[in-house]
Amino acid sequence: MKVDYLVAEIGSTTTLVTAFNVKHDSFGKVFVDTPFQGKSCTTVLDGDVTIGLENAVRDIENQINEPVTWEKMLATSSAAGGLKITVHGLMEQMTVKAAKEAALGAGGIIKMVTSGKMRKVDLKRIREINPNMIMIAGGTDYGERETAIYNAELISSARFGKPIVYCGNIENREEIKEIFQDQELYIIDNVYPRVDELNVEPARKIIQEAFEKNIIKASGMNKIKSMVNGSIMPTPGAVMESAKILYDIIGDLVVLDVGGATTDVHSVTDGSKIVLDMLVSPEPKAKRTVEGDLGIFVNSKNVIDLLDVRDLGELNKDYITEHIKPIPEKVEDIKASLILTKKAVEVAIGRHVGTIKRKFGGESGFIAYGKDLSQVKYIIGTGGALTRLPEGEKNLLSIRVLKDEVTMLPKKGAKALIDKDYIMASAGVLSRINREAAEALLKQSLNVNETMEIKSF
Repeated sequence: MKVDYLVAEIGSTTTLVTAFNVKHDSFGKVFVDTPFQGKSCTTVLDGDVTIGLENAVRDIENQINEPVTWEKMLATSSAAGGLKITVHGLMEQMTVKAAKEAALGAGGIIKMVTSGKMRKVDLKRIREINPNMIMIAGGTDYGERETAIYNAELISSARFGKPIVYCGNIENREEIKEIFQDQELYIIDNVYPRVDELNVEPARKIIQEAFEKNIIKASGMNKIKSMVNGSIMPTPGAVMESAKILYDIIGDLVVLDVGGATTDVHSVTDGSKIVLDMLVSPEPKAKRTVEGDLGIFVNSKNVIDLLDVRDLGELNKDYITEHIKPIPEKVEDIKASLILTKKAVEVAIGRHVGTIKRKFGGESGFIAYGKDLSQVKYIIGTGGALTRLPEGEKNLLSIRVLKDEVTMLPKKGAKALIDKDYIMASAGVLSRINREAAEALLKQSLNVNETMEIKSF
């Protein structure tokens, strides 16, 4: 069987490959035939990711009893440690925060953050982390210049051999080019051009391009281009792309992705005008948080430690520990994974959402910090735990606030959607070359019908 596209999602524990054709109905509307999916254990640690890719393709071939060939193979990856980034800016709540938001939205994992002038000990820590990329920010446009230049000179002298992304004060560009003249450098628009203004989208695009160029250098990933002849994106960045596409179709949403190693939360919403007026600092419309300690296999111990009597019911932590599996199939293993999934969702959304506090003394009223999800109309679940285990919809709906109270959480009217074909990451990378097909994939997987395709509710 020959297919138009084969899209691989290379996770920390599992590699999933989806095969499909793009077709047109009698009215010329694009649709995607029923996708075939194969899975295998990820083989990055074996020194060659293509072993797992080939095994996943073979799984499809076993299902359909014939060989599979393809026109284009695309991939997303969170294996080999994912996209590890260190961020270095001027002020923590301004340029540093803006650079972090850009890196996270692109699919990065923030391993280190510094504000102000760096020290030699910071360089030592960067070397220990061995990031895939280093981001330098600092200063609004035509504002403070010295800190970013100082940090750039320090980082350049260390010769880390990593891509450098500069997204600070535009007045520094010529100096930055001189400092990194013989190194891989990306200069982009300032992520914090003016006070209380975030500009993260240009940085996200460049970060993903640098990732694609450099991922083939990662241990275990160096042979990936022998199979993949299309784009490669960080898996979380691809999911964010799908979230933004869905926002254009159905409006304000939040996506939860519970995986073996991490739990990611992606939200695309401006929030309410009331909360916007109370915010202490700006938030991006499209925001991602990654909880690197919350996973139901690789980091299951961290989630188990968070469980209390209410979470466990008649079970205990020893039972959960004994039944942790990368792909749970037995009833006992599924039961253990469900408890961890529910807890991961609860904790991750609590870390993603902002808070509203009453002001004391002086002028009365409220102030708000962080991301407002109160206008979210759809809570979407993707990733293996929410799409392949039972109770996914129940876990998603559990984050809603059912009573009328001051909160930034989704309200009782929000509905749950499950990415039943586990396709969001695949659609995100596909959207780079065929957005129409990506939209069709998402609509079919999430069962988005014509009556839902309205952004005004």
